[in-house]
Amino acid sequence: MTRAEWLAKHAFLDPVARLLDRVEDAVAGIDGPAAELPRFDDYTADYDSGVPLLRSADVALDLLPAGAMTCALIDALGRGTAPDQLTSDARVLAAEMESGTGAAQRVVDCLLGDDAFRPASPGLLRFLAWTTTRRWLQPVLAAFARWRNEDRWQRSQCPACGAWPAMAQLVGVDPARMRLLACGCCGSRWRYRRTACPFCEGDTHKVGILAVDGEAGLRIDHCEACRGYLKTYVGQGREDVLLADWTSLHLDVLARDRGLVRMAASLYDLDGLLGGPAQPMA
Repeated sequence: MTRAEWLAKHAFLDPVARLLDRVEDAVAGIDGPAAELPRFDDYTADYDSGVPLLRSADVALDLLPAGAMTCALIDALGRGTAPDQLTSDARVLAAEMESGTGAAQRVVDCLLGDDAFRPASPGLLRFLAWTTTRRWLQPVLAAFARWRNEDRWQRSQCPACGAWPAMAQLVGVDPARMRLLACGCCGSRWRYRRTACPFCEGDTHKVGILAVDGEAGLRIDHCEACRGYLKTYVGQGREDVLLADWTSLHLDVLARDRGLVRMAASLYDLDGLLGGPAQPMA
């Protein structure tokens, strides 16, 4: 299943796909210093105690270059000639970022969950910040995935950035089937207990499954205790499409309509930017 094939069956996602392509093209044109690999062995104690990589003082990974690249992306989008809401909102955001000192640091604070800075379009800032940072961090995240011992984490928060999972994946076959959680922010995947709720760690007997016909192995796993849910891909080989979060925004709508709650932040809560039936969830 390619992205084009998925979009052909889910045409209502076209506005999201076009937005992503436009932003990714803009990001590709922004130069910045390469991310330096940290000394992961200095981070071992924090890792064992549950401190995510980007929040560890023992690693002290400098995210300011990613912040500066995000500011450059915002400026580039604001200088665009398309008379649409993205251009307009990017211009407003660029002006807000320039209204005080330390614009790059504001982006870093946003990445780490500090909401002291309140722009008119917080969802747009979060989306652009993580789109840029995820690209910049790729060498670090790849090396981190090779270094870390999955058995020593087993936590529901992302080991890289600390976010709650946006999706999950079941791989293999019984009795050795394995569950991976997927971060919607930095894109990391990590192993977690197969049946426990990652949000409240509730009784496994209270975790239900909502099947979705015709959705290529996607389903909604939900907790009857906390009402939290995870969109789950059962299978392998189509991760780029089926674990992208935005490609299954309609499942978020379906879950909401059944009284379920999305616990993880969404990068596609763009303050009404997209509109229409594919409007992302908060």
